[in-house]
Amino acid sequence: MPTSRKRPQATVPTQSPQPQAALPATDLSQQLAALFTRAHSLLDRLETLLPAPAAEPDWAASVAFRWVSKGGRKQLMPVRKLSPIAYDDLIGIDEQRRKVERNTRQFVQGKPANNVLITGSRGTGKSSLVKASLNKFARQGLRLIEVDKADLVDLPELTELLAARPERFIVFSDDLSFEEGEPGYKALKSVLDGSVSATADNVLVYATSNRRHLMPESLQENLTYKHLENGEIHPGEGVEEKISLSERFGLWVSFYPYSQDDYLRIAAHWLAAFGVTGKQMDKARQESLVWALERGSRSGRVAWQFARDYAGRGGR
Repeated sequence: MPTSRKRPQATVPTQSPQPQAALPATDLSQQLAALFTRAHSLLDRLETLLPAPAAEPDWAASVAFRWVSKGGRKQLMPVRKLSPIAYDDLIGIDEQRRKVERNTRQFVQGKPANNVLITGSRGTGKSSLVKASLNKFARQGLRLIEVDKADLVDLPELTELLAARPERFIVFSDDLSFEEGEPGYKALKSVLDGSVSATADNVLVYATSNRRHLMPESLQENLTYKHLENGEIHPGEGVEEKISLSERFGLWVSFYPYSQDDYLRIAAHWLAAFGVTGKQMDKARQESLVWALERGSRSGRVAWQFARDYAGRGGR
């Protein structure tokens, strides 16, 4: 039986790849130029998403500035109209005034001085004392930078901006208090005393608060205290953490509620400042007590508010 013979398969000749011709130098340069253009466009878009460095302010515009965010960038905005309050307007807080005035004088003279925490009752003149200090020492080179609590995270950047200036700066945060986990808390601790870098010699922090430890305190935290055999009491870790921030302020200044006599003295001072004299003054002093009773407070703020109201309605 004849055997079948396989036919040889036809082979298709393979062609070796032809080398591609090199691009002309002009085309290559055009491609690179287009690539650079796209890269620059992408970088420009990214820069709009990133915070811009703080702009240099007009230092001659004012002696007080606010650290604000405007147009996506942080900057110092000059305060055009300042509070005219002076030390002589602060009545009933002679000891508190003496401490802050002495510390501020040391600071503007280039001597060692402390960060200041001013705490106590509302309306007793805590922030007014800081403003009066600026008015007292502005001619000696003192400047005030007001920073809101939400912007305290920018303190390292702000102190770096101020460090090269010849003026002396008080970074002021009014009515300061923190809740658990707020980022400004750790930033303030670091700037006060805790960063690897040294604090600028021409910057101090003055803060006012109704809380001595700047954070809320609960009854439950009393249970964390440890009573030792020798009678000593050691606070728990949570309490220690809250105390650690206020302890970084070298000077504590406490304010207390005014007595009735002090309240009347403050009311009389502001009544005179608004032009109330003579028999009107005697009548106004009695009305000022009713005003304080209705508000449940005998504070300097309440006395000032009464004087404005009384003078505004012509003593009627």
